[in-house]
Amino acid sequence: MRVAVLRETLPGEARVALVPESIKKLTAAKNEVWVESAAGEAAGVNDSDYEAAGAKVTSDRTQLLPAADVLVCVQRPAPSYMAAMRPGSVVLGFLRPLDEPGALEPAVGLKLTTFAVELIPRITRAQAMDALSSMATVVGYKAVLLAASHLPRMFPMLMTAAGTVAPAKVLVLGAGVAGLQAIATAKRLGAVVEAYDVRAAAGEQVKSLGATFLEVDLGGIATEDAGGYARELSPEALKRGRDLIAKQARNADVIVTTAAVPGKRAPLMMEDEAVLAMKRGSVIVDLAASTGGNVSLSRPDEVVVTSNGVSIFAPLNLAATVPYHASQLFSRNMTSFLQLLNKDGQLTIDMRDDVVGPSCVTHQGQVVNARVAALLGEPVTR
Repeated sequence: MRVAVLRETLPGEARVALVPESIKKLTAAKNEVWVESAAGEAAGVNDSDYEAAGAKVTSDRTQLLPAADVLVCVQRPAPSYMAAMRPGSVVLGFLRPLDEPGALEPAVGLKLTTFAVELIPRITRAQAMDALSSMATVVGYKAVLLAASHLPRMFPMLMTAAGTVAPAKVLVLGAGVAGLQAIATAKRLGAVVEAYDVRAAAGEQVKSLGATFLEVDLGGIATEDAGGYARELSPEALKRGRDLIAKQARNADVIVTTAAVPGKRAPLMMEDEAVLAMKRGSVIVDLAASTGGNVSLSRPDEVVVTSNGVSIFAPLNLAATVPYHASQLFSRNMTSFLQLLNKDGQLTIDMRDDVVGPSCVTHQGQVVNARVAALLGEPVTR
C-alpha cells in the first residue's frame, strides 16, 4: 500500500499528517510511504528525518498523487489535488463532512474513498485513532496559555514581602477533552477553577482535577447522545445555563469556552450582557469559533476588545500553534487507522468494520454516511 503525505497548504497550518516515528511502523507493515519535500518543516521535521525513517521524499506532486493508494492529510486537500488521484484511492484526514458536506461532492464524481477522522466512533477499539480528542488536548492546553499571556494578572497565589497576590479565577465552559485539559492546565498554573457542562456526568471528572463543578437544573432532559457527545438543548435549557454562567462570569479573570455539538452551530453560552459585566482586563478564549462561537461578541480568528476592556480571542486553528506535538499525536492516530486498511501490504476496505464503515463518507462513487447524505439531500448508499 502506497501512502502519500503532502505539505499542508491552508494558511497557518503548521502540522504534518505523519512524522518519522510513524513512517518506521508503516514501512515495517509492508507500506511504502512518499512524503512531499518540506512537508514537515513547520513541525520541526526535516526531509532527511523522513528519509532516515524509510520514506521516499519528492518535490513533485504530479508524481506523488496519481501513484498514491492513500493520501493522509491534516486538512481537507484542495479539489485539484483530489482530481489528480486515481479512482478508488483514499483520502484520510480532517474533512469537515458535517460542517461543509458540499466540499466532498467532487470526491463522489472522482470515485475516491474518503475517511473523515471527525466521524471515527468513540468506542474502545478506536481510542488510539481518536484525532478529535488528541487535538482537543492540545487546544485546551494552549487556550489557557494564550489567556495567561494576555491577562494583566498572574495565575498563582503568591505570598511576598509586599503582600499576598490573589490567584486568578478561571471559568471553563464545556468539560469535554479540551475543557478538561484547560482545567488541568489552569490548575497547574495555580488558578482557582470552576467549570460548567450540561452533562451532569462530567462533574466527577471536573472535581477529580480539583475544580468546582457548577450545576444547573435542566429539568431532567437528556444532555448527551450514545457517543458521549453533548446534545443540542432546548432554548429554555440553554437560557438556564446562560443565566448561571453570566452570574459566575462577573468574578472570572479568564473564561475558556469549549462547548460544541457535532454537525450543529455551537451553543451560545455568553450573550453581550454577560461579557460587558465582566471585570476590565478579563480574557475570554472562544474555542468554538469555527462553528459559530459560544460568545456572542467573538469574531472568528480575530481579537475583539470590548468597551469594558475584555479581550475575546476566537482562534480557528490553535492546535497548529503547537505543531510538533500536535503532529506527533495526529500521526499516531492516523497510523492506527491505516492498519485497518492494510492487509498483507494491499489497500483493503472492509465497510463492515465497526470503525472503517462509520468513518467513511464517500465510496465507489456514492455518499455512504447517512448524516452527510441527509445534509446533501441525497439517499445514502451502502
